[in-house]
Amino acid sequence: MSNCQILSGIQSIKHTFMLPLDHQQPNGPRISVFARELVSPSHSDKALPYLVFFQGGPGFGAVRPVANSGWIKRALQEYRVLLLDQRGTGLSSPVNAVSLSHLDATAQAEYLSHFRADSIIADAEAIRQQLCPGKKWSILGQSFGGFCVLKYLNDAPHGLKEAYITGGIPSLTRRCDEVYQATYQRVQRKNSDFFARFPDAQPLIQNLAQYISTHEVRIATGERLTVEMLQLLGINIGMEQGPEAVYYLLEQALMESDQGLQMNPLFLAHFCQLLDFNTNPIFALLHESIYCQQHASNWAAQRVRGQFEQFNYRADSPFLFTGEMVYPWFFEQFTNLKPLKHAAHLLAEKADWPMLYDVNILARNQVPVAAAIYSEDMFVEMTYSLETAAQVGNLTYWLTSEYEHNGIRMDGERILDKLIALNRRQQLR
Repeated sequence: MSNCQILSGIQSIKHTFMLPLDHQQPNGPRISVFARELVSPSHSDKALPYLVFFQGGPGFGAVRPVANSGWIKRALQEYRVLLLDQRGTGLSSPVNAVSLSHLDATAQAEYLSHFRADSIIADAEAIRQQLCPGKKWSILGQSFGGFCVLKYLNDAPHGLKEAYITGGIPSLTRRCDEVYQATYQRVQRKNSDFFARFPDAQPLIQNLAQYISTHEVRIATGERLTVEMLQLLGINIGMEQGPEAVYYLLEQALMESDQGLQMNPLFLAHFCQLLDFNTNPIFALLHESIYCQQHASNWAAQRVRGQFEQFNYRADSPFLFTGEMVYPWFFEQFTNLKPLKHAAHLLAEKADWPMLYDVNILARNQVPVAAAIYSEDMFVEMTYSLETAAQVGNLTYWLTSEYEHNGIRMDGERILDKLIALNRRQQLR
């Protein structure tokens, strides 16, 4: 099913595909997967190749364009862009506490086990065979989308003409614990940068942490604000413009009134806007599983945190933000995650996750791949990305310190143009 409309000067066509929940059981239950096709009006009658975009996450719908700008502007010069709402996100069959409420915890965990990169790539291949049968297409992955790109190269390279990755080259072999050991060290460095850049941020956050430790404070979505929850704002300090957003929020957290020191309602509302665990539950449920290959995560971020005691808040020690970590207490404190608590624990204990990558297959890769690796990336370990880049055949990378993790959102036109040029040179060799 599809329909056409004009959005921000871009022709947009909506597609909905009915696909198997489990591609190993094609006659079993089905889900819907949504994709938005974009084409420049000047090219609408041309048979341009497709560029499929894999969003970061997991658990977030594809970007909703509001202007012909950034990487989309560059892509539309020579592609039809397909913005894929990965299964369970956006306008695809939703995953949340409401949609899963008819299942018990065991059935919820079984259902959710089909929402990793392997299933996302099987969806994409099924869509390719419907949209452009017999033709190859190009793919672009940001962050977790880059994990999906590598899975595509692993599982179905015959469907690909070329591939692009920004801020998303994972280790092919390292386990969750190694990933988080590196992650905590990167996050600590970002904390140092943040508090050095904003000298009054430490006393501001210390005063706020002390206040919420001694007062019952409710954020706009109703949950009690805890120090652990406050630390989660750190996920933003690894983004372009994120440190500024966090600092400005802290500036207006507490206010003096006739009743004394009180929380500013503006802070309580804006705080919720900077965290999306309530609205995008797949991230909390499956984030650690993106690293799992025949092993369980067993709440790796929580366990590894024990090696980094400085992240455990104490009033007499510097306050540190955490980063892209998921903790079991999410399912006790966030309202929309509470009903999924038992399923979350079952997924954390699941040890039979299928393998994601075959090092030998990727070493023989023939699909041209160009990747942007950000040396200052808080979310993806640079040394692991370089390690993987050396293991994947036909991969050329651009290592730069110019951007944070969300560089493609801030300067996407330049970044994609650079990567396209890398791939073109690679293909001419």
